[in-house]
Amino acid sequence: MEAHVSKPKSQSGFKVGKAITFILLTLLALFTLIPFFWMISSSFKTNNEVFSVPIQWIPKTWHPENYSAIWDRIPLMTFFKNTAILSVAITLIQLFTSSFAAYGFSKMQFKGRDVLFLAYIGTIAVPWQSYMIPQFIMMRHLHLTDKLLSLVLLQAFSAFGVFLMKQYYSSIPDSLCESARIDGLSEWGIYRRIMLPLTKPAIASLTIITFVNTWNDYMGPFIYLSSTENKTIQLGLKMFVGLYDAEYALIMAASVVSILPVALLFLSMQKYFVEGIATSGMKE
Repeated sequence: MEAHVSKPKSQSGFKVGKAITFILLTLLALFTLIPFFWMISSSFKTNNEVFSVPIQWIPKTWHPENYSAIWDRIPLMTFFKNTAILSVAITLIQLFTSSFAAYGFSKMQFKGRDVLFLAYIGTIAVPWQSYMIPQFIMMRHLHLTDKLLSLVLLQAFSAFGVFLMKQYYSSIPDSLCESARIDGLSEWGIYRRIMLPLTKPAIASLTIITFVNTWNDYMGPFIYLSSTENKTIQLGLKMFVGLYDAEYALIMAASVVSILPVALLFLSMQKYFVEGIATSGMKE
């Protein structure tokens, strides 16, 4: 006669709790997506249907022509081009400066290293508003106002990026670098051939964070860029709202188009993003 073995109550209770947590998180995620779904739905409606009561989540008549109309109202392609140039350039520069500086702070020994790192990371606590005016005066003296180069130079370095990369570098054994030095590999070679290939998740995380912040930045371009041919997508949306404040459906369509690059980037790199954020908080 076979004996019936029952599962421990603690194990079954853990599974029930895990299932409840999963359901609650799913409901919370769906609740968070409601504004985005409403925005997408409204972009296919007429202006009168956008704020109809009760809300029509599915348009009665679809109007895909809204997406073609927005390109004729304002120079949206120019705004996209400028934003793409800024986002790609700033992201690539920050990836290099942050990862290279993080390598020096984590894997190289020099006097005052920890003090210098703490002083640099401490700048994260300084609000941008406190040095916004001095930065603008500096750019004006360099005759870089109303130029995309001014924003690239001001955002070429990131204390947060250095912190994120250093935390990830700290999880890599120092013995790996020591072995490479014994074999005659230079510091640049160690950084390029060993550290970078091992830090893809952290690089992906920093790529997403930097690209999204640059793409969605409004105050920086608002302060330094004044001419229409140099404006970014966020300034373009503000211009669109100012010129066509009653064209609600077109505003929603322009908003959807503006977030597509960010959404595609995140979806393509979300696996590495989650892994990088989780691992960057670990120590050796």
